[in-house]
Amino acid sequence: MAGSLLPVGKAVLRTRQPPNCYIFNANLQHPKSIPDLLPYKKRAKQSNTLNKSVLLSPLVCQYQLKPVSALDSDIPRPIDQRSEDLKSSESFKQWDSLTAKFAGAANIPFLILQLPQIILNACNLLAGNEAALYAVPWLGMFTGLLGNLSLLSYFIKKRETEVVVVQTLGVVTIYIVISQLAMAGSMPLPHYAVTSVVIACGLVVNFMNYYYLLNPVIWRYWEDFITIAGLSALPQVMWSTFIPYVPNTILPGAVAFVLAILAVIMSRTGKLPEKGIKFVGSLSGWTATLLFMWMPVSQMWTNLLNPDNIKGLSALSMLLAMIGNGLMIPRALFTRDLMWFTGSTWACIFYGWGNLVCLYCCKVISKEFFLASTVGFVAWLVFSFWRDTQVYGYNSPLKSLKELIFGS
Repeated sequence: MAGSLLPVGKAVLRTRQPPNCYIFNANLQHPKSIPDLLPYKKRAKQSNTLNKSVLLSPLVCQYQLKPVSALDSDIPRPIDQRSEDLKSSESFKQWDSLTAKFAGAANIPFLILQLPQIILNACNLLAGNEAALYAVPWLGMFTGLLGNLSLLSYFIKKRETEVVVVQTLGVVTIYIVISQLAMAGSMPLPHYAVTSVVIACGLVVNFMNYYYLLNPVIWRYWEDFITIAGLSALPQVMWSTFIPYVPNTILPGAVAFVLAILAVIMSRTGKLPEKGIKFVGSLSGWTATLLFMWMPVSQMWTNLLNPDNIKGLSALSMLLAMIGNGLMIPRALFTRDLMWFTGSTWACIFYGWGNLVCLYCCKVISKEFFLASTVGFVAWLVFSFWRDTQVYGYNSPLKSLKELIFGS
């Protein structure tokens, strides 16, 4: 009857904390509870199976999205937090697709970068010249292998398929080089055996997790392992760079190993605050990035101590390294991934362009080659920030940079 009010039942909502956004359907005639939402990955996989009555419900409850910290490695894709109007725009979709293709194209220079070393090692092994392989330090290759494996886990967690392929290629190619070193006797066989087991387990665990076939408990143990391994390796590698100017000791790695175990145990047992737990969770990715960031520092230090050895550097290899890392910068900026952006930009500037500066100063490369590389790199950075600013509708690239560093 018009003008009269009828009593209605109460709708009950169950949620997990902290919620980001929940949409529910309440039946006013027959109140019922809504089951807990699945974890993010399951929701992403089953998004097409949502009940139509949920979307068409007259009662819709939405929680305001919380800011996303750029330092959070647990956020699968910060761009998913954007408004629907922005994500549905044609320019946004095009730039999303294009940056993913850029990241995938990085496989080409990285593959070309490793192939000459693999072919040269194979030729020396076939010729019986095992001593030539001793020029390749197995510890440095092992460090790079550990960094690639840690970053593979990081990007699988973020569902960045193109970069997962890049990191997998890095793991496989470096492992081939390490296998060649073990065949030549440069790398001790016990170390090689342990490395092989870790690589095999790591690849299986990572790709099982990518295809939603892995128990979350096993993944947590794997994350703890790479966190401890990365934190132990980083200070030891940094210390070893300056030998013989510093004592030859394993003390930095041993201290870091103990601290890493304590941090992981306190995080898993809930003895740390929420920010501390998030910090420990992001350590594996950051330590892997810092290992890669330290590689050009080590190379620059070697150049400083032995200027004559600079002529032994390959300008083409340095250029390929700069191109490969540069192709991933737009995607890192677009997804607001500070760790990814920092590692790629650092590698471009210090490992690629920085070594080209050394080669130019020693007159190993021509002025035209150096200027062309420099102008191309600067133009690529300008283009990446300009296009990102346009896509997000900002007036200044500083806004994109601010979001990258401090979060959205």
